[in-house]
Amino acid sequence: MSDSHSLNITLGQHSEAGHKGSNQDFHGAMLPTGPLRSTKGIALALADGIGSSAVSQEASAAAVRGFLDDYYATSEAWSVRRSAQRVLGATNAWLHAQTQRSHARFDKDRGYVTTFSALILKGREVHLLHVGDARIYRVHATALEQLTEDHRVHLSSVESFLGRALGMGPNVEIDYRSLPAGVGDLYLLATDGAYAHLDAAAVHQAIADSAGDFDGAAQALVATARTRGATDDMTVQLLRIDTLPEARAGALPAPHAGLALPPPLAPRMAFEGYTIVRELHASARSQVHLAVDDATGQQLAIKTPSVDMAGEAGHLDRLLLEEWVARRVHSPHVLRAAADERPRRHAFVAMEYVDGQTLAQWMTDHPQPDLDAVRSLVAQIGKGLQALHAREMLHQDLRPENLLIDRSGTVKLIDFGSVHVAGLAEGTAAARADAIEGTLQYTAPEYFVGGVGDARSDLFALAVLTYQMLTGQLPYGLQVARLRSPAQLKALRYVPVRHLRPELPAWLDGVLHKALQPEAARRQEAVSEFLHDLQSPGAQFQRMRAPPLVERNPVRFWQAVSGLLGLAVLVLLGMRAYGN
Repeated sequence: MSDSHSLNITLGQHSEAGHKGSNQDFHGAMLPTGPLRSTKGIALALADGIGSSAVSQEASAAAVRGFLDDYYATSEAWSVRRSAQRVLGATNAWLHAQTQRSHARFDKDRGYVTTFSALILKGREVHLLHVGDARIYRVHATALEQLTEDHRVHLSSVESFLGRALGMGPNVEIDYRSLPAGVGDLYLLATDGAYAHLDAAAVHQAIADSAGDFDGAAQALVATARTRGATDDMTVQLLRIDTLPEARAGALPAPHAGLALPPPLAPRMAFEGYTIVRELHASARSQVHLAVDDATGQQLAIKTPSVDMAGEAGHLDRLLLEEWVARRVHSPHVLRAAADERPRRHAFVAMEYVDGQTLAQWMTDHPQPDLDAVRSLVAQIGKGLQALHAREMLHQDLRPENLLIDRSGTVKLIDFGSVHVAGLAEGTAAARADAIEGTLQYTAPEYFVGGVGDARSDLFALAVLTYQMLTGQLPYGLQVARLRSPAQLKALRYVPVRHLRPELPAWLDGVLHKALQPEAARRQEAVSEFLHDLQSPGAQFQRMRAPPLVERNPVRFWQAVSGLLGLAVLVLLGMRAYGN
């Protein structure tokens, strides 16, 4: 039985392929229960891939699935509009990146491009997100009220093309609209193959004939469109609002979208359903505490903003973004967000607790590790980076303190405060380049000379860590942090690993030197290539010989030269004395 004071709907959906046989439409819905229905609402989404592309069905499926997964992973402190537009910005960037990596990079009409429309019902409001030419209607007694705008460019009465869609470019403008919800309101979401042949009478007739079965009504509408001449793929979603939660009289104002700033945490303190155990880490920006979930007994790490950062909305937003990043990525080598759907009153991040040590401590304990031990750790770090890169995200602050090794030897990437999510960056590329997010010693050179980082920037940081694990030193010392112009890149001088560890194989310097090239284009193309080179170096590295002594150890070289010169002088003096 539904609660007359809660949010309840009736939903129906149906999709069919057109005469081409392959359905390029995709649709889905999320009807969460419990607190998540209150904090994030109910969401419907549908997408229609472009007909000229062989991968459009993949694009439409990725758009809908990605949206429904990622929207519900966003912080409840974000508004519906902020959450949805951030998710769609990231999804658009991912689709565009897939096109750029495929044969379609020279012909966008064959790429990962799709329309997208979504309806989110939260509280007593309906929120619409839209790009492309699918449509969302409010159904009245005798008319369909179109609530979205078709993003088509018309060249003539018979010729037009899609002017805006997900995946067309690195950035996309998403239409947003909100309107009050009413009990009994009926909404229709449909792709162009269906709505061109439907009207209000057909919708009401289908619902009346279905006797409350909205899936049956959606199927009947597709059948009606088919009989009226439709030949394209068709998708129909019907949503009726049955009950709504009571209106809240004046929600209490609090910082940052309704979440209050946490109080100072202390051991044995009760906080948001957790009991604080002890402080794990503290910095000028945040504190991390070990806590126990009172309901499950599970240990978690609770991250809260420092008092000094309390007034900076941008910092609070980055803190909440960390949890969303962790929820988007599923890898044993990336720190997980806690599975907690309870409503929150304060701004904080709950993550899994890793019982172990940082890579910094591991390096202190292993000052001269063997190559296999280092390769094992680097492979795990690389897999964590690959999981981020697969979602078009850069870590940007890879350093020994941001890597944890648990008791079983599993390495996990932590601290996502500097993560760059494609499609979410605000401002120009130049503005982003001016803000170096990571720790200077591990930051790639391109960030210092006005460039914008990519996956090869994280690869550079990984190679620096590899070098440091093997030698205890940095490959360029502090030279990189002093760079101010692209011309200065040529002045960087790589110090070979074998200067410090002559027992290591000669090919290793070739692999590391390539990954540590000052110019990103000269590095391995991806983390996977670097990991492969470390495990199975190719012929170009195997042919490498040890560098001459003057390069391996200039001090020893000149000492040897001086010794030989001194010996020669003594010999000449002796010969002269003998001649006399």
